[in-house]
Amino acid sequence: MRTATTVEASGGDWRETVEFVVEAERIGLDMCWVAEAWGSDAPSALGYLAARTSRIGLGSGVVQVGTRSPVLLAQTALTLADMSGGRFVLGLGSSGPQVIEGLHGVPFAHPLGRTRETVAVIRSVFAGERVAHDGRHVRIPLPGGDGRPMRTSTAPNPDIPIYLATLSPRMLELTGEVADGWLGTSFVPEGAAAYLDPLRAGAAAAGRTLADLDLCQGAEVAFAADERELAAMVDARRPGLAFSLGGMGTATSNFYFDAYRRQGWGERADRVRALWLAGDRAGAAAAVDEEMVLGTTLIGTEDGVRARLAAWRDAGVTTVRLYPAGDTLDARLETLGRAVDLVRAL
Repeated sequence: MRTATTVEASGGDWRETVEFVVEAERIGLDMCWVAEAWGSDAPSALGYLAARTSRIGLGSGVVQVGTRSPVLLAQTALTLADMSGGRFVLGLGSSGPQVIEGLHGVPFAHPLGRTRETVAVIRSVFAGERVAHDGRHVRIPLPGGDGRPMRTSTAPNPDIPIYLATLSPRMLELTGEVADGWLGTSFVPEGAAAYLDPLRAGAAAAGRTLADLDLCQGAEVAFAADERELAAMVDARRPGLAFSLGGMGTATSNFYFDAYRRQGWGERADRVRALWLAGDRAGAAAAVDEEMVLGTTLIGTEDGVRARLAAWRDAGVTTVRLYPAGDTLDARLETLGRAVDLVRAL
């Protein structure tokens, strides 16, 4: 497996974040993704990191479809690929209605079709073609206007990889069909078929196989000295998982909850979500058992983390995205280094 991490420019002290990425490159990490969500924008941070690093791959993990025009997304990717000497990877995601509609004022409806058309337009810009797309969600040039099909003035670069961050079966099929990689989350290796089967079906529809995609999956990594410390770590992480199951999304739509349920959590996920929606946040956290925490993270003793990494590898993950725990920069880097060593040993 290759190794990666994710940072966010607004996730703390930016200078410390930059130092973390520079040191991660020195450790030998293969890739650094920069998140956007509802904080800082990703491209600005990626341009800065491109100037401070020389080898590590840099990706948007992710920029949201619908917040920028498809051509602007392509222009941004071409610029960052040039600035970084060909190290940039474009990661896209549809996000959810809370961010897309609540923060950006853009309709969230039809994320599947919008993402498909966006990728098609981006590919045409990468190839240096005149942009002409008459779809349901993207229409370029604007019908009835004075515009004519144009190509950007930047040099073509059809080799920029496109990754999609997807969770639902139909979006996973699209990823297998049109993307170079998958940015996954909420992953339980024992239930990996819930993700991999749709990815495989989409790839087959395009005459490809699952081996044509980089399956990039992420989770927190932390090392416990003994079982007592591990129990404390598990307890500290119950509320966060309860939030994912109950608080992400709306009362009727939670992509993370749906993903965990498809991976076999069933009644346990239902109970956590019901308690959360009833306002019992403490009860929801208490309903998250140890197996759920350990199943979705890379937390454990060194032997335990090694075993979970092997489970991820055996499930088909080709790049592991590590979120190292630690209260200080040095602690996070130490955790990252230990995890990278374990991946290499596999």
